[in-house]
Amino acid sequence: MTGPSAEAARLAEEFVWLGGKRRGKLDDNIVDTRLWDVEPDEAAAFWRDKIDSLPESERREVETNLPNMNPG
Repeated sequence: MTGPSAEAARLAEEFVWLGGKRRGKLDDNIVDTRLWDVEPDEAAAFWRDKIDSLPESERREVETNLPNMNPG
């Protein structure tokens, strides 16, 4: 069975595989993303069509599965 967490992880993984450059920023339970570099068109379209259109809670779950920009 595929739950929300598995789907969020799958979406984040596919986005990164497509060359997505966004990084997750988690600070005091606030989730955000940062983008400094230009993303390939495929990754930008994937984000717009598959992730940005999700309800906020589901989008935040995907963002927490992105590579983290916080120091480890």
